[in-house]
Amino acid sequence: MKIKGNTVLVTGGASGIGLSIARVFLENMNTVIVCGRNTNKLDQVKKQYPGIHTIRCDVSNTIEVTQMLDHLTPNFPSLNILVNNAGIQHQYDFLKDENALKKIDEEIDINFKAVARLTKIVLPNLVKASEAAIINVSSFLGIVPKSSAPIYCATKAALHAFSKSLRYQLQGTPVRVFEIITPLVDTDMTKGREDDVSKMSPDVLASNVLRGIE
Repeated sequence: MKIKGNTVLVTGGASGIGLSIARVFLENMNTVIVCGRNTNKLDQVKKQYPGIHTIRCDVSNTIEVTQMLDHLTPNFPSLNILVNNAGIQHQYDFLKDENALKKIDEEIDINFKAVARLTKIVLPNLVKASEAAIINVSSFLGIVPKSSAPIYCATKAALHAFSKSLRYQLQGTPVRVFEIITPLVDTDMTKGREDDVSKMSPDVLASNVLRGIE
């Protein structure tokens, strides 16, 4: 697949893996839009990378997603790559945590339901392109889960299955489906949790992603 001249939407693109992916697409002469929930982080992205377009959107909120697409469709009609990167991870005792029900809903809504919904909404535009892609940022924890984050691991397992099924369904269309099964990456999510020495840089991951897509 060509890695230049695309129009790319990256969810959760104001920091971490999402920002690194957005930056490497920008460096390869693509039009890049990032969305996120944190206005301050989006403002910092705009200051640091003026070429990146930013839009505030909570992808788990269906109204905000609809509003974002209403903005993108006329302003970026050539959108042909969707990077589903937004995600959160809670670590808690499933038996003892009094806020577990809230955390369950947050992780499922953002990590999986939002991906499926946004993909469905954007897909009619993607199939009109001569070449398009859906890139889902998954995790090795969806295959080898850890005890401290049961719902996060479950959502990544669901995303893994969804990506494979969607790839089968979209055979014969211009849309490719890529799944990034990430190793342990050095982001805000993993700070202070594991040995920093063994973590991959998000910039290295992003470069590998683009090379793999090509």
